[in-house]
Amino acid sequence: MTGIEEVARAAGVSTATVSRALSGRGRLSEATRARVRAAAADLGYVVSAAASTLASGRAENIGVIVPLLDRWFFATVLDGIAAQLAPRGYDMTLYNLTDDPAQRRGLFDTSLRRRRVDGVIVLSVVLTPEERRQLAELPVPVVGLGVPHAEIAGLRVDDTEVGRRATAHLLELGHRDIVHLGWVTPDGVDDGLDIPTRRRRGFVQAMAGAGIRAPRIADAGLTVDEARRRARELLTGPEAPTAIFAASDEMAYGVLSAARELGIDVPGSLSVVGVDGHDLAELFDLTTIEQFPHAQGERAGQAILAELGVDGVTAPAASLPFELVVRGSTAPRT
Repeated sequence: MTGIEEVARAAGVSTATVSRALSGRGRLSEATRARVRAAAADLGYVVSAAASTLASGRAENIGVIVPLLDRWFFATVLDGIAAQLAPRGYDMTLYNLTDDPAQRRGLFDTSLRRRRVDGVIVLSVVLTPEERRQLAELPVPVVGLGVPHAEIAGLRVDDTEVGRRATAHLLELGHRDIVHLGWVTPDGVDDGLDIPTRRRRGFVQAMAGAGIRAPRIADAGLTVDEARRRARELLTGPEAPTAIFAASDEMAYGVLSAARELGIDVPGSLSVVGVDGHDLAELFDLTTIEQFPHAQGERAGQAILAELGVDGVTAPAASLPFELVVRGSTAPRT
């Protein structure tokens, strides 16, 4: 089995330099780092996780708490995180946070306290006060991404402005009969920072700015099918809207499906705008607020690595960008 000494000889450096190059820590030139990694690859040398942890006090592993593993958005964010961690020798352990109280207790009481991770990234989950306290007491850095709790430092999109901008686009097209199709605010969030509340707030603000003081809001589930069923009710009712602002692209797909089933022309009779920048948005010709989820994941990865002092990584800005992308699902009211 190849040892660190052989890698050092092949690269013409000391064993200490090999250790720094392969761990991603310590000040080395990129040329030296690349030479050491190339020598290690040629010799088939792999750093022992156990030995590395003993020597450095680090597990070379980042824990990521995620609410839904089967959603496109979170899968894309995770890919962005991995794109930052993997080149620097860090693995990623996923912790799926469910609604089951026993599962949650096991995660916070046991799993996160086993010293198997060097840092934790929390993705858009609603936490109880006790869970937030336990996170704060962990002996490792914690970075949030879209987390609806002010006391957890991290990265956020201005979802109030997202909701306002999506609504403003429809208002600028002459629509006034606009419905916001959102989802139910999670229980236990009392600071108004959760994503549903913020997007709804932006919608209400934009409508109020247009003189509409009692805007229409409808709740639905997060899935395409649940949004489709709710949209059918809205579009066949006595006060069918001329535009719908859906709080996610997947919900917008449900609206488009309902419109097609009912023979409603989009955008001739109904304009639809979503949020996220889903991979299929262009295929569906959907106007959306692009949130760049892969880039969000990359920034979260950079943020946790910067907290760990990894060489060459700087902390990103806490405010995440977004952009209105106009396609063929919105048009002026006729």
